[in-house]
Amino acid sequence: QVKMTNAGENFKSRITAYVVACWILAAFGGLMFGYDIGISGGVTGMDDFLIKFFPKVHERKLHAKENNYCKYDDQLLQLFTSSLYLAALVASFGASKACSKLGRKPTILMASAFFIAGAALSASAEHKWMLILGRILFGIGVGFGNEAVPVFLTEIAPVQHRGAVNILFQLFVTIGILLANLVNYGTSTMHPNGWRASLGLAAVPAVILFIGSLVITETPASLVERGKEADGKAALKKIRGVDDVDAEYEQIKIASETARQVQKPFRNLMKKASMPPLIIAIVMQVFQQFTGINAVMFYAPVLFQTLGFKADASLLSAVITGLVNVSSTFVSIFTVDKLGRRKLLLQACIQMFISQMAIGGILLFHLGETGTLNKKLGIVVVVLVCTFVMSFAWSWGPLGWLIPSETFPLETRTAGFAFAVSSNMLFTFLIAQVFLSMLCHLRAYIFFFFSAWILVMGLFVVFLLPETKGVPIDLMVERVWKKHPVWKRFFSNDPRSSEMA
Repeated sequence: QVKMTNAGENFKSRITAYVVACWILAAFGGLMFGYDIGISGGVTGMDDFLIKFFPKVHERKLHAKENNYCKYDDQLLQLFTSSLYLAALVASFGASKACSKLGRKPTILMASAFFIAGAALSASAEHKWMLILGRILFGIGVGFGNEAVPVFLTEIAPVQHRGAVNILFQLFVTIGILLANLVNYGTSTMHPNGWRASLGLAAVPAVILFIGSLVITETPASLVERGKEADGKAALKKIRGVDDVDAEYEQIKIASETARQVQKPFRNLMKKASMPPLIIAIVMQVFQQFTGINAVMFYAPVLFQTLGFKADASLLSAVITGLVNVSSTFVSIFTVDKLGRRKLLLQACIQMFISQMAIGGILLFHLGETGTLNKKLGIVVVVLVCTFVMSFAWSWGPLGWLIPSETFPLETRTAGFAFAVSSNMLFTFLIAQVFLSMLCHLRAYIFFFFSAWILVMGLFVVFLLPETKGVPIDLMVERVWKKHPVWKRFFSNDPRSSEMA
């Protein structure tokens, strides 16, 4: 395949078995992350787990007339889920340094090692402190993996397939969530240690990622940036499957030379010309969490129990939403490089808004503090949750990671993406920590809360989000930011962009 860019560059590439293997092995970092998202909600719904670590929550759960919306409201229980994301927030900045100084490949290796340690400690936990420390190790692994993997995928993908390749990360996140729900469904009857099996099996994707990190290549951009130009050119030939890579290699060298002149990339992010991609990166992460998706995915089994489903039925419903999540992500893979980023995001805002409003309306009028929904309405809510998950899976889920990974220039790429990862983890932590309390206090109105945010997100896309489809990542300033009606004013006195032009 040959890619002709708008400016006339001739970047040649073939899709080889080796480069596909690199994409898939690296994407196991997403499966690792997704498994952890999915496993938490199922484990916190298991009686054996609650009896051992959170007996007061278990007592409340047993009361037949307990408030539907409040029986899981416990700060320590929420900390079990959310502590991972606080650890990942802090770790992402260390991961940025590792990505720049050591490379993308060693950072992925470290991510898998931390995750394996977290799985071992969590599965063998006898006390709450062991459980929380295991979550923190998981979090460091997630911070390193979520920093390195999307950048790695973006940098080794040909420009014409960059969106689809990067979305492999989110696809594997959704597969991880689905596998976690299936595991929880299976281990929920393994008394009294089913929860140990659920947490311990997190080591499986981490071991695959560990082995994969020894097989994959380092990215050409990282090698050239660290002064290994011959290795960089060899790596570029290897991942493109052709020998004629001079045009693309020269573009990488120019970007790397600029990057080398930047001694303090985090300080450089504060410059006026760095603001547009930084603002977009952070806001995309905030909005991704305020769709309400992680509230649904973390606590799907708990949410369905709140609606009146029995424990097994609620886990099965979570498996159904997991299947929808995986299958819908394929829509994004096949359309993102054809339709573009903005169309997918806007369509999803409409679908998510309708779904959340309908769920809120049904719960408001038909689910009181006690009692359950009737079977027909319960099925309607599951369907609405699926339509919500579906639209998220082909839009804000994958594009929340894709857009920040492709919009930063090389000199601030790892630092900028660290802000994206840390913002994602901060707001994931906040949602995980407060969702059950919000559910208790807001009841059905929590879905209206998320709907209002989705409305704001749609307006943001319309007025402030540029289209980045088909633009080489090292030409974003000229092709995207300097031509956007709002963001172009940040580049009026940018000497770097004048030199690049």
